[in-house]
Amino acid sequence: MDSFHWLEDLFTSTDSVAHIALLYAIVIALGVYLGKIKIGGISLGVTFVLFAGIVAGHIGFTAPTPILTFIQDFGLILFVFMIGMQVGPGFFESFGTAGVKLNGLAATAILLNILVMFACYFIFFDTSNVTNLPMMVGTLYGAVTNTPGLGAANEALQSVFPSGAPQIASAYACAYPLGVLGIIGATILIRYICKVRLEDEEEQLTAMEETNANKKPYKMHLEVTNKYLEGKTLLQVHDFLNRDFVVSRLVHQGELCIPNRDTIFHLGDQMLIVCAEADQEAIMAFIGPKLDIDFEQSDQPLVSKRILITNPNINGKTLASMHFSSVHGVNVTRVTRHGMDLFATAALPLQVGDKIMVVGPEDAVDRVANKMGNSIRRLNAPNIATIFVGIFLGIIFGSLPLAIPGMPVPMKLGIAGGPLIIAILIGRYGYKIHLVTYTTTSANMMLREIGLVLFLASVGIKAGAGFFETVVEGNGLLYVLTGFLITIIPILIVGPIARLKFKFNYFTIMGMIAGTYTDPPALAYANSVCSKEAPALGYSTVYPLSMFLRIFTAQIVVLFFCG
Repeated sequence: MDSFHWLEDLFTSTDSVAHIALLYAIVIALGVYLGKIKIGGISLGVTFVLFAGIVAGHIGFTAPTPILTFIQDFGLILFVFMIGMQVGPGFFESFGTAGVKLNGLAATAILLNILVMFACYFIFFDTSNVTNLPMMVGTLYGAVTNTPGLGAANEALQSVFPSGAPQIASAYACAYPLGVLGIIGATILIRYICKVRLEDEEEQLTAMEETNANKKPYKMHLEVTNKYLEGKTLLQVHDFLNRDFVVSRLVHQGELCIPNRDTIFHLGDQMLIVCAEADQEAIMAFIGPKLDIDFEQSDQPLVSKRILITNPNINGKTLASMHFSSVHGVNVTRVTRHGMDLFATAALPLQVGDKIMVVGPEDAVDRVANKMGNSIRRLNAPNIATIFVGIFLGIIFGSLPLAIPGMPVPMKLGIAGGPLIIAILIGRYGYKIHLVTYTTTSANMMLREIGLVLFLASVGIKAGAGFFETVVEGNGLLYVLTGFLITIIPILIVGPIARLKFKFNYFTIMGMIAGTYTDPPALAYANSVCSKEAPALGYSTVYPLSMFLRIFTAQIVVLFFCG
């Protein structure tokens, strides 16, 4: 038996690095695998790592508290920073006409979540017990299935309870499972409250796709018949029409050429124009009628090629500043970013990872490709310096104390809020200070998930020791009940308003609710009942602001009311 002492020491010697690594490996692997189990088509996903950690902590399979705390905080920093990098490029663009309304509804739901939490606190709990309100904050973030908010609240509690903060992860764990089910259930209930027929909603989306002109690139072949254009340059025509368009090829007296800003228009010229779909009618009315020809098929000397931007020196430069037509003799007709086609306006800043459609002579296109980089191998190399520069700035920013009257301690955005805000700003404006912010989707997801599972495992292990006493002998059932109310009441208020007052499509509302609660299972359910992109668009429109507000309000509630 003595020969197995090494194995016993591996599981019981809490100070050894091997024991700590083994602890996290077992908790994370077990949690991830169990999280894949679906009940009624719904799974808890990676959040099950929290429950695996609770079990480990309960049976005494643990590690020194300072190490658990370090890994927990580092995991949280990595998680929220990579979220910020992901949502940053679209954060400010999400506030379009419909985006303002959707984000307003999302912010209203978040406020209602907090108000319902306080109502439940005053109705169901003893307000003289100083730990009950922090536990309700944990219940709130379990009910809205928002792990970063839990991390932000946990961190804020450390400053309010320096001698030992309540283990709010216990309340979070109680409310989370029913929170996932409640979001989907309340969304379904809205369908019956508002008497929605899914078939009608699908037809409405199809009609909108057919009738709504948008910014997708649109190609057409035109002949110059407007006498006013005789002798005018392409730049003059562009300025007069005041519409964004690119003339990628032009045929004059049978000769095909790549036009530039100084190219002169003549009656009878034929051209291939790329413009925004909404502008096609105006451009055609001004220049001339469509032609039933295809230069792209008949043009042998010229080529069209998608070029990947991987040269860091190009990051942030606008299309106009690159002088593609005047210097290189080619035209850029569209830009693809994060899988979406963008119209190639002169003021559009290019970013590493963009793909540009370049049209021109083959040798000129090849020269542009070399200048842009066009190296998938280079793009796959991680820009790890940007990540850690951002984390450094985020921690500094999050540590700035803001003294607010009525608060027991100065407010700080902390290691959750600071890195999140800096990551959003770097993701959107990093190119201005020559930071290469591009990260492949798979790399972002990998770093984000590693941070999340480290955080969840640490929180679970620390909370495990007293979890069952809290749930079985304490207020566990009340956390489940109040969590359910916190989940569904705001949805049942905001959902019908979005439908009946603002007339949003039901599938857009489903995505908006999933994004407000930052809940991927709810989005997966919405996608399963809709063949269009409306749920994903609703989700992505409100997700950046919702994630920020969840983290920010967690600290506000704790610092203002739990002190």
